[in-house]
Amino acid sequence: MSKVAYYPGCALEGSGGPYDKSTRVLVDKLGLKMENLEDYSCCGAMEVKNIHPMLQTYMSARNLAIASEQMGYDTVMAPCNGCYHNLKKTEYELATSEEHLKTVQDLAKKADDPVYKGDVRTVHLLEWLMEELGPEGIKAKMSKSLKGLKIANYYGCMYTRPRQIFPEKDQGPGSESSYKPHFMDDLLAAAGAENVDFPLKTACCGGAHTLSDSDTSTQLVLNILQAAEEAGAEIIATECPTCHSGLEMHQVRAEKEFGITTNVKIVYFTQLLGLAMGMSPRKMGIHENISDSMGFLKEKGVA
Repeated sequence: MSKVAYYPGCALEGSGGPYDKSTRVLVDKLGLKMENLEDYSCCGAMEVKNIHPMLQTYMSARNLAIASEQMGYDTVMAPCNGCYHNLKKTEYELATSEEHLKTVQDLAKKADDPVYKGDVRTVHLLEWLMEELGPEGIKAKMSKSLKGLKIANYYGCMYTRPRQIFPEKDQGPGSESSYKPHFMDDLLAAAGAENVDFPLKTACCGGAHTLSDSDTSTQLVLNILQAAEEAGAEIIATECPTCHSGLEMHQVRAEKEFGITTNVKIVYFTQLLGLAMGMSPRKMGIHENISDSMGFLKEKGVA
């Protein structure tokens, strides 16, 4: 099996701590290998491009270059949708614009950073698990089951958009779909979960508006929460720390500010797979989530 450079980004070392913890435990339990990206920096997130889009491109390219030119890796694994999106966008931009590639390389030389040469790719954690193990490989590792859990899988808007930066998607059987993503569905189904037909799996959660327009973010999150409950889901599985935090915080805010209560639990897909492999909820960081799912998971016999 391949070994990848692990890029946690800013969020997984902050508000996404439970995602980082459960990712590391799960990867180790599955027998996969990853190494932390050395001296990594922010990928440019959402704010930097407002200063200058090339700055964001350079920041992402720097991380990719560290992985390939300094550490010898051809694959960077990013579990965060924002990081994954920015790194993929940089791959695409520098493969299609010689001018931008030269700018990034010149900046790297001036900063005495590794120079990006395009010999590295980015994968999401979901893609890596599907490549290395797939549903059957995951099923073979299970010691328990998620049977009885009705799950709405929420991918967020940056996992599939814009489509041109993800050339590996929509390539037929075995590939991920940018129109109706299914990798998380496939993995959790292999662990015994019941995936509900959830129409808003790639809808925006309003993460970029949280500070400037909280009411809009809360309404966008409510759309997702209510759609999941109407579909019969008891849990929303997430694969992005920003989306996860947004769903949790605005679920609380919707009740406090607008008196609208939803009861669906929000849990990282890595935490659910870990439970299905017999790992303890505490080891998977479930107690660190804002959304309190412990009682429900115990009631279902999963925790």
